[in-house]
Amino acid sequence: MQYEPVAPICWQDGQVEMIDQTRLPEELVIIRPRTVEEMWDAIKTLKVRGAPAIGIAAALGLYLAIKDSRARDRAEFEAELKKAAAYLASSRPTAVNLFWALKRVQEAVAAATTDDVSALKDLVLKEALAIRDEDEATCRAIGKNGAALLQDAEAVLTHCNAGTLATARYGTALAPIYYLASRGKVLKVFADETRPLLQGARLTAWELHQAGIPVTLITDNMAAAVMARGLVQAVIVGADRITANGDVANKIGTYGVAILAREHGLPFYVAAPASTFDLSLSSGEQIPIEERDPAEVSHFGLRPTAPEGINIFNPAFDVTPHRYVTAIITEKGIIRPPYKENIPRVLTGESR
Repeated sequence: MQYEPVAPICWQDGQVEMIDQTRLPEELVIIRPRTVEEMWDAIKTLKVRGAPAIGIAAALGLYLAIKDSRARDRAEFEAELKKAAAYLASSRPTAVNLFWALKRVQEAVAAATTDDVSALKDLVLKEALAIRDEDEATCRAIGKNGAALLQDAEAVLTHCNAGTLATARYGTALAPIYYLASRGKVLKVFADETRPLLQGARLTAWELHQAGIPVTLITDNMAAAVMARGLVQAVIVGADRITANGDVANKIGTYGVAILAREHGLPFYVAAPASTFDLSLSSGEQIPIEERDPAEVSHFGLRPTAPEGINIFNPAFDVTPHRYVTAIITEKGIIRPPYKENIPRVLTGESR
């Protein structure tokens, strides 16, 4: 049996095509953003989400911004590109891949030897597509590296969606599951629903079911019961930003899952590409945390579930202190404590 996940974002016939993740699981809808404004909206409204996928979308958004540029020279073109990058950067503040991808495309243009505007446009698209292709290869490598940590498990628990829908393909946290399944070792997955936007229920459960991986959906407050009954042997999640000391920003609720894993003696693994590390920040206290619309908490879909006018706290992410993280799985290798010393060693290839 083939356990092949879908490709959520691609460049097809001269345009961007991506799955509108807000429409899952009810229907599979492909959207085709044609302008930078439409791409900004797709990122902001979570039609595309997941740190690597956001980076890919942002890079392609830069091309949408400048593909019809009438810039008369290189300086004017780079000014337009810089303006578009600043606009796209305003869509979401936490996922470092967004800023990394925008910076990478701008640096590629800055390093170009040509002043021909048409050639610079082509370079923007080429770099954006390279980011997408490299992310797929990165996810495959994360899957291979992480498989060694999970090969003796029978079931794992995950929170939010760090699967194929969050990346070019294969995902980060789910990449080892797909890798092992393709080689005959099929793990069971318990997926937290992930309130308030239900990424676990709508996305993780959907994609694993589509790929033929056995998945059991649970509410967030059932994770402790699942662990206490010995139903899982490990926890694996993704990340939106990892600081120099190994603190991890991920979807709200991850921190609580990490504490539960420690209490029940389970390894807590984080899977993320090198681009998710922000070594300019010394700890998670410095990570900007996005706060979203209170209606996400006060309503279930369009139905109100709380008193009108009630005070609501709705951070999109939390920070898991590095002391709860057993290991960080990257495409460059597995990073273990002490993170402050080992993160730069692994990321630079000095140690595996």
